[in-house]
Amino acid sequence: MNYLLLIYSNEAEFKALGEAGLKKMSDEYTEFTKSIVQAGQFKAGDRLKPVSTASTVRVRNGKAAITDGPFAETREQLGGYYLIEAKNLDEATAIAARIPGARIGSIEVRPIWPLTG
Repeated sequence: MNYLLLIYSNEAEFKALGEAGLKKMSDEYTEFTKSIVQAGQFKAGDRLKPVSTASTVRVRNGKAAITDGPFAETREQLGGYYLIEAKNLDEATAIAARIPGARIGSIEVRPIWPLTG
């Protein structure tokens, strides 16, 4: 089964890690990613640009309204994701717990609901 691991953190707190802290975390992400690639669990993953680059689209009464920023004001922002394959939710949450960002933010584990043709 496929799971989406959504990585949330506070952008300001992330920046506060400083250059050395960011380099260390980046290295940890590289190692984590290598490990799930080697285990055959990696499907996709990317880091997202800051929320200041985001746009939100809502359609009401047939009209699209586009606003800057994320859909809601929150303390933590979506910063990236991994799409993985895992046997079950227990395995998916164990993988999520190994993501370096889990130490300063949170990881939402969401099963994928495949589209059927």
